[in-house]
Amino acid sequence: MNHPVTLFTGQWADLPFEEVCRLASQWGYDGLEIACSGDHLDVWRAADDPRYLQERRELLDRHGLEVWAISNHLTGQAVCDDPIDFRHEAIVRRTVWGDGDAEGVRRRAAEEMRLTARVARQLGVETVVGFTGSRIWPYVAMFPPVPASVIDAGYQDFADRWNPILDVFDGEGVRFAHEVHPSEIAYDYWSTVRALDVVDHRTAFGLNWDPSHMMWQDIDPVSFIVDFADRIYHVDCKDTRLRPHNGRAGRLGSHLAWGDPRRGWDFVSTGHGDVPWEDCFRALRSIGYSGPISIEWEDAGMDRIHGAQDALQRVRSMLWAPPAAPFDDAFTSGE
Repeated sequence: MNHPVTLFTGQWADLPFEEVCRLASQWGYDGLEIACSGDHLDVWRAADDPRYLQERRELLDRHGLEVWAISNHLTGQAVCDDPIDFRHEAIVRRTVWGDGDAEGVRRRAAEEMRLTARVARQLGVETVVGFTGSRIWPYVAMFPPVPASVIDAGYQDFADRWNPILDVFDGEGVRFAHEVHPSEIAYDYWSTVRALDVVDHRTAFGLNWDPSHMMWQDIDPVSFIVDFADRIYHVDCKDTRLRPHNGRAGRLGSHLAWGDPRRGWDFVSTGHGDVPWEDCFRALRSIGYSGPISIEWEDAGMDRIHGAQDALQRVRSMLWAPPAAPFDDAFTSGE
């Protein structure tokens, strides 16, 4: 299974991009999944400064790194969210936040996502990973009772806001890989089915497979790969450890901090949790996935410098090459 292994830079946005490049190269990563955060990638600047992307590419080349995908999770979140509030002000650029008027933020976030598709094409990248936001996530408990018409309107709102963005992706020959994740329009199996339906399964809209949030929702990450085989556009590796059932720790986390032992689950360095990685990688190979394996390192109980290296070694140890000949051919030839 000869996939490049990349490091998602979103958890490293506090460091200068050049420093992240140096570290990733030193550790042996093949490339980066570059987040549009910190100084790592600013698509507004890329639109105004012809040399900016060339400088980004020169930094990657200097450190022997490639880029197969970029991500814009944070801005994508603001496209559909309702309400827009202090949480969004903390994660989007000032250009997007502006005066904080909710609809203005959504409109500028959509413009940044269109710019992201154009920048991806200029970088020679075919996949943008990200979030969509969701008008209906606040109603996930369905109480007080929520009429079906409100949920229907939420999916329609997603389609109305994202189809014009996806038109630009189509025009640039770039795909959007939505990360199935709580707080998004597609956060589990059936919400993913509905999100694909509402955009008529257009090819510009696919999925970023990250099993970490599937595990605590009791979604089988292997079946998810098989069932959505034609939509797995990118792979992020983040692991989850499910704590032993003790009658107290619930799946929703009780608003406790990451790493709090009272939680029902937590993120851990890849290979240390409960994701069935070998079965997942077998499934990815069976559907013909040929893209990068991007490590999204996150572990409240492990130093990230050690953790990023540890995760790389563990993932490489699980990515074996396919057999030289199909089993049936080897069997019939007597080998």
